[in-house]
Amino acid sequence: MKKLAIILIVLLSAKGISQSTERVEKTKYQQGMTKAFGLWEDNKPWEAANLFERIASAEPDNWLPFFYVAQINILYSFSEKDKTKLKAQLAKAKDFLNDAKAISKNNPEIMVLEAQWYTAWIVFDGQQYGMTYSGKVAALYQAAQQIAPENPRVALGKTEWDLGTAQFFGQPTDKFCPELERAVALFDTFVPEGEFYPQGGKEYAMGVVAKTCKK
Repeated sequence: MKKLAIILIVLLSAKGISQSTERVEKTKYQQGMTKAFGLWEDNKPWEAANLFERIASAEPDNWLPFFYVAQINILYSFSEKDKTKLKAQLAKAKDFLNDAKAISKNNPEIMVLEAQWYTAWIVFDGQQYGMTYSGKVAALYQAAQQIAPENPRVALGKTEWDLGTAQFFGQPTDKFCPELERAVALFDTFVPEGEFYPQGGKEYAMGVVAKTCKK
């Protein structure tokens, strides 16, 4: 069942969300977010998560810092083998996901991240969580696609999940190549709605295409 989950989709990279280097006056929020992404880019994800958490406390109506606390805890759960640590990380991620959802309802970026939360459990123990959570993952990607079909992370996440499902059942995967290639192209045209919004993932998407769509 673990094969159903495929490999972790890195939907955000610190490099992908780096902000302009122009020397302009920044608010404390902007300074904090920039510093947090810098820590993440310097391979200090837990320090970044702690800073995002402090920013979230100061910005209770802003979904973004809550989102990034959840994202770091989820992304680094895919390589965690200790169930006690995994459970703690994903429990914290779920709390911050719920906070983000309460602030920003029907947000496709949050839906994709929630799908990854379920996927992390499936990767950890497919036999225990595969049957329970696979339907939830598929439903989240479907809902996100209906809201934001041109969002590259939505297109990539849904397609890679569908591809993994096909692999699990021994079905051909080349039929997913056009949608994977579309997802790559979407990264060039997608415009984030605001500062610090998710925008990474193109390099990973290109890697998926290269691996899956060999010509």
